[in-house]
Amino acid sequence: MNANWLQAPSPDAVAAFDATAASGAHSPDRGFEINARLHTNGGLGRTGIIRTAHGDIRTPAFIPVGTKANVKALTPEMVRSLGAQAVLANAYHLYLQPGSDIIDEAGGFAAFMNWAGPTYTDSGGFQVLSLGAGFKKVLSQEFSGQADPNDPALNAQAIKASNAVVDDDGVVFSSHIDGSKHRFNPEVSMGIQHQLGSDIMFAFDELTSLLHPRSYQVESLERTHAWAARCLAEHKRLTEQRAGKPYQQLWGVIQGARWEDLRRQAARTMARMEVDGQRFDGFGVGGALEKENLGTIVSWVCEELGEDRPRHLLGISEPEDLFEGVAAGADTFDCVNPSRVARNAAIYTPDGRFNITNARFKRDFTPLVDGCGCYTCTHYTRAYMHHLFKAKEILSATLATIHNEWFTLRLVDGIRASIEDGCFDEFRSDMLGRYLAGRRH
Repeated sequence: MNANWLQAPSPDAVAAFDATAASGAHSPDRGFEINARLHTNGGLGRTGIIRTAHGDIRTPAFIPVGTKANVKALTPEMVRSLGAQAVLANAYHLYLQPGSDIIDEAGGFAAFMNWAGPTYTDSGGFQVLSLGAGFKKVLSQEFSGQADPNDPALNAQAIKASNAVVDDDGVVFSSHIDGSKHRFNPEVSMGIQHQLGSDIMFAFDELTSLLHPRSYQVESLERTHAWAARCLAEHKRLTEQRAGKPYQQLWGVIQGARWEDLRRQAARTMARMEVDGQRFDGFGVGGALEKENLGTIVSWVCEELGEDRPRHLLGISEPEDLFEGVAAGADTFDCVNPSRVARNAAIYTPDGRFNITNARFKRDFTPLVDGCGCYTCTHYTRAYMHHLFKAKEILSATLATIHNEWFTLRLVDGIRASIEDGCFDEFRSDMLGRYLAGRRH
């Protein structure tokens, strides 16, 4: 494996994106093919190509998140120059502002934001509950790592939070913008995502946390599967109604928290699900995942899903998690973290993360990372970046985000190349050995 994985974008990814953008032609609008496999972990890891109406995605691939049809601090042209093959936007946020009907009128969110490649949208389920339904306190306790998932008091609090807003039809929530009341259900989510015009969209599902007990997870899983069938039916109806539009793929979301039997059951159910001839075109692995069990849980799911459709791991971008996810069978990933931490001065490097506002960088006139080929590292110094953040200049967020997105995109490109070159285990050992050692110091 080339040690200089941080130097340049994947030529294949750039060429594919350029060809699609230049021709304006649509590739086959669905399908997945496998190119190479890992020979460890049951052969679940693979490289491949996802076909969409607006171009191919070579996998494994990291998908930058443009929550409101914008990767924060970057222009779409910058995101493309980093080697991104696709972007993901959020149905909840775009429904509230500017409105999915306006984006539909603009020709979809790719045209709206001037993005000439494949696009994803999530269903809005996570944001509806975490931002709009008073559920954030439960999630904050889960993500703190200090909450005991077996604490009966916390279990009861999680159930109460869910029961206050979730019913068998959908979820009631308040806009985080103006407090107005709204309801999302499978049909509403499908309608919004069809208007947003994404190439790949996700079925509406119920968000649960690690604090929800098994009894509630079972109940929630039944509800999510009922919603999934409704999503398939509405997707088919809207696809026929909007016959002049490019085909939009619908991917089902696999829940089940930390329980193996629930995850496997959910994967089998979603893989077999068909409504009036409409199946899921791919799958997302979502819900409550303990970091230390991420690879195990994803492998349970992928062992049940079969080989013919792609798999997306929602909300993952840390280097060790990307390696775990790929080895367990995930094909694509998305996460806001590279851009979010960049705005807070955290910089990814092969030797772990550091905060550029640290005083030791005030007179450091070297790049953020020696040998990195990103625009920031080839033009600016640590001292200048330190100054921008200390002076609260807007440019600080742009330059840091360029680097962090580049780092993450290049890492996943490197993982893909290592599988095809037969040296995944070596690349993983070398990269993570250095990265995790640096993070500990």
